[in-house]
Amino acid sequence: MSETIEIRAADGTSARIALRGAEPVSWQVGGREYLWSGDPEHWNRHAPWLFPVVGASAGGVVRVDGQTYPMAQHGFARDLTFAVVTQSEDAVTLRLEDSDETRAHYPFAFRLDIDVRVDAARLLFVVKVENTGEAPLPYAVGFHPAFPWPFAEGERRAGGGYHVVFDEAEVPDVPEIAEGGLIAAETRAVPLTDNTLPLDPEMFKEALVFLDAKSRSMRFVGPDDKAIAMAVEDFPHFAIWTKPTAPFLSLECWTGHADRAGFEGELAERDSQRLLAPGAQALHGVGLSLQG
Repeated sequence: MSETIEIRAADGTSARIALRGAEPVSWQVGGREYLWSGDPEHWNRHAPWLFPVVGASAGGVVRVDGQTYPMAQHGFARDLTFAVVTQSEDAVTLRLEDSDETRAHYPFAFRLDIDVRVDAARLLFVVKVENTGEAPLPYAVGFHPAFPWPFAEGERRAGGGYHVVFDEAEVPDVPEIAEGGLIAAETRAVPLTDNTLPLDPEMFKEALVFLDAKSRSMRFVGPDDKAIAMAVEDFPHFAIWTKPTAPFLSLECWTGHADRAGFEGELAERDSQRLLAPGAQALHGVGLSLQG
């Protein structure tokens, strides 16, 4: 594991953040762990940050001014080492800036800051994207934390008492995922009633993607009504993901998403990719909290 930084709140809530990817690798409340362990048998990550794209790029490349650049799924930030900007007992700010390595995939100047703070039963983030170059910056950012399932009472199965509750009623259809992880035109129904989705591991042949969701928060709720909640600011898309045999559930928030099947345009034309003017910055917020 890469070097980590531990932060701790007055009530004992703690988190460890890896410099590699600015990734949270532990979040403990009351001495109990609420982040997925990263067991490589199932998924070797805990809670990665996604930048400068979210999801898959058609053909594994992006196009900028007619040139193609290799781009891995979810971008490169999750695999690079961030620098420590500031650190205190309960907070840390980590930074990634463009380099020769990033420009081989993404020919733009940028600064990506992740502010992390803990307080009572909460883990809070502010993401700042800054365009330090002279051209518009096309970017997307996302957060992909996973949590143990089960994390309280009940079982990880259909009818095991676990469900996801959105703060608003959502459409009970999600896009099919095409070959290569792209967003297909077709949709499939999910057993969502108003704002409540009962969880069944077998429904996750692919991620459940809620584009342009009405909700600004969702809760992973156990049969004893204990819940892990995610609340967001300026993340319009949500996703829920696991593997049928993996003992975790991921709640995801995104500003962008994978290419749509058949897309062949420039990165700046990618559906939902943000364009940041030279010298401008954008802020995105995520809060995780333990409830009940």
